[in-house]
Amino acid sequence: MLENLVIRRIRVEDAEEIGRIYSTIIKSAPKTDFRQIIEEQVRRKEEEASFVAEVDGEVVGYMISFIVYAGFGLDKSAWIATLGVAPRFMGQGIGKRLANEIFEFYRQRGIRHVLTSVRWDAADLLSFFKTSGFDRSDFINLIKVLDS
Repeated sequence: MLENLVIRRIRVEDAEEIGRIYSTIIKSAPKTDFRQIIEEQVRRKEEEASFVAEVDGEVVGYMISFIVYAGFGLDKSAWIATLGVAPRFMGQGIGKRLANEIFEFYRQRGIRHVLTSVRWDAADLLSFFKTSGFDRSDFINLIKVLDS
């Protein structure tokens, strides 16, 4: 465990570093505008949780989540939309610390259900979420691909 690890709320100025981590993980340039996503998160910070992990002032991980209202049988739930840890910092408990921070944030707000979606072939993510206490839910993910 890193002694100099700091978990804090996400800020707009973190977008570039988050994009860099994301690019490193997917091994290509991101098509996602993290600045826009984070600006929305910052506007809604009182009710939604998104955090970054810093080591010596460098952003080395992030977890972005949001709340879903009236979600097909759940009055109010949280959804982990994305997370990432810089590869050189993986395996050091950073993802777990980020998840625990998000869990505590929602627990204090009375939200009991936290959901996420993971590709079936993403063994590393499946393992991470399983060790974080996630299990299969009563929901089935569905997809429809729209013509361009």
